[in-house]
Amino acid sequence: MRIRVLGESDIDLYFAVRLRGLKTNPEAYGSTYEREVQFTPDEKASRIRATDNKFVLGAFNNVDSLIGIVTFVRNEGSKDRHKGNVFGMYVVPESRGQGVGKALVRELLENAGQLPGLEQLHLAVVADNAPAKALYLSLGFKTYGVEPNALLHEGRYYDEELMVYKC
Repeated sequence: MRIRVLGESDIDLYFAVRLRGLKTNPEAYGSTYEREVQFTPDEKASRIRATDNKFVLGAFNNVDSLIGIVTFVRNEGSKDRHKGNVFGMYVVPESRGQGVGKALVRELLENAGQLPGLEQLHLAVVADNAPAKALYLSLGFKTYGVEPNALLHEGRYYDEELMVYKC
């Protein structure tokens, strides 16, 4: 497995996996397949373009297929630049249970941890997603709260656990 920062040349690969995640596990994301399938080329490029405060990591298997993604975005306000966020974590179902998610988050922690002044990483995970919660806890994230009814999908509410990692 190989993990690297994705760039604009990876747009099609990234969005194929991203849209698959939105379709496969719609309850796990704030966005929707219907919204993102309509993104313009500029919107897609903006989503994946790495900056000093944002990057998207991709995990590739031994035949160079993209099998997992995760996004880091640093807060840009003067009072909260010490915080960043983990978004859009997804591993294709056929590659789950093989350490892909753990490798992606470890790489994210390593890359983000090198940013000057970054002290905390935050994420929200659907409260009944036990495998994802176990992954984050195993890497040092701690739950600090629960947002009841954080997401509403097809008439069902989903709570989200709020987690933090101290860099």
